[in-house]
Amino acid sequence: MRTIELTLEDSNNYFVREAFNTLRTNILFSGKEVKSIVVTSCFAHEGKTTISFETARSLAESGKRVLLVDADLRKSVMVSRITKERGILGLSQILSGQVAMEDAIYHTQFTGLDIIFSGPYPPNPTELVGSTEFKELIKTQRNNYDYVLVDAAPLGLVIDAAVMASVCDGAVMVVNMGNVKYRVAQNVKEQLEKSGCRLLGVVLNQVDRKKGTGNKINAYYKSRYDSGYYGTHRASGTSAPQRPAKPATPVSNPNKK
Repeated sequence: MRTIELTLEDSNNYFVREAFNTLRTNILFSGKEVKSIVVTSCFAHEGKTTISFETARSLAESGKRVLLVDADLRKSVMVSRITKERGILGLSQILSGQVAMEDAIYHTQFTGLDIIFSGPYPPNPTELVGSTEFKELIKTQRNNYDYVLVDAAPLGLVIDAAVMASVCDGAVMVVNMGNVKYRVAQNVKEQLEKSGCRLLGVVLNQVDRKKGTGNKINAYYKSRYDSGYYGTHRASGTSAPQRPAKPATPVSNPNKK
């Protein structure tokens, strides 16, 4: 496996780091059977990719071996955002049989963190992520790593994330505060549940703490969960921030009662 250098802008914001620590802790307490996790959102630009990467890095910093899979085969921005390396092989080439799996897994300078990038955009992304090759990749790497995090395309736009969720142990849904209507978020949640995948929780992103919005949102979503709007589960909490560095507010973990 080849080692590449990631170029990142670290945030010194205390609330940002604590939010990711909270999200990491919630994942660690989701159960030892939860090892492969798909991360999706309703729309683009909700912070899904940043949250996927920072969560993977946080898990690696805690001593876990983590594989981050960039599975947005339609409009990925990960490779251009975090590395200046050229000639990167990726997931689309693995699934189409062009390269061997081990040739497209990259070590990083962060101990325990490896990455598979998306690769060139294919003409048939849904077919590739729904293939036996993708299922075998998740199964194999689930045994090789403590956690496999899959950064999927927004489920509010394309079905790919639900297809991938069907072979993963759990899902995390990212919702950008103020940009996503309740009904849209509910539809995405239902799509994940129809796939048979366990919804681990929701990350509410881009919450302005200075305006006191976080407390109001917590109360709002808790009332929705308690009254059954989001199903039969009760609210607990996961959280994470989005680039550039606005702290997020813990919202819900519908599997804790």
